[in-house]
Amino acid sequence: MAYETIKVEIADRRATLTLNRPESANTLNLLMMQELADCFEFLKDNPEVQILVIKGEGKVFSAGGDIKMMLTSADPVDFEIVMGYLSRMMLAFYQLPMVTIAQIHGAAAGLGFSIALGCDVIVAEEKSKLAMNFIGVGLVPDGGGHFFMKERVGVPKAKQMIWQGSIMEPSEALEAGLIDYIAEENEVEAMVDQLVGKFLSSPILAVLETKAILHSQKISELQNVLKLEAEAQKRMRKTEDHLEGIKAFIEKRTQQFKGK
Repeated sequence: MAYETIKVEIADRRATLTLNRPESANTLNLLMMQELADCFEFLKDNPEVQILVIKGEGKVFSAGGDIKMMLTSADPVDFEIVMGYLSRMMLAFYQLPMVTIAQIHGAAAGLGFSIALGCDVIVAEEKSKLAMNFIGVGLVPDGGGHFFMKERVGVPKAKQMIWQGSIMEPSEALEAGLIDYIAEENEVEAMVDQLVGKFLSSPILAVLETKAILHSQKISELQNVLKLEAEAQKRMRKTEDHLEGIKAFIEKRTQQFKGK
């Protein structure tokens, strides 16, 4: 399949998906969400693939949702389309019958971090930055961010980390249980390749059965979280705090939130 915003390579039971908008820090616009949804649905029905590695082209994994898209999609119809693709994308992703590995370098923030957290295994380069930073623009996490954070660290810690929206070093994220491995600078690809080799030389059909059993119990919960996130995001986008957060981001200044 031909894509504009992502690249997909499949060989020897492994698929490598590259987020490919390096000029925009691999932020997710509507087209990338649509293409990711299509790609995950395609892979979901491809029994030849047993490992999926997700990485970013250029200097970062993904800086999250496209801020320009937020500014130009004030139309409620456009917003419904965005959230529809996002739900399709993450539901198909969560049900992939393969081991998914996030290969993070540079930064994984916002929606980009939600996608990484949805992976079975997360490897981050030692100098990367990690952030569930929706709060900085007056929004709640989407892309299943609430669900994946809670699955990783539990409800109390997930709430606190979402509310703080801090930019984390990999060592802090590892200690909290948000990621699984830290790679030395320029070694993240080599570490991921080693993990892929271990998985492919294991009885991987049993590995995938375990994933299917555990994930099947959670699909309805993820569906509900995605629905609630979309509803909450729609409300938050109408707040003064959200508009202030966007303006402050663009103007590179500290936000002045008023709780409105």
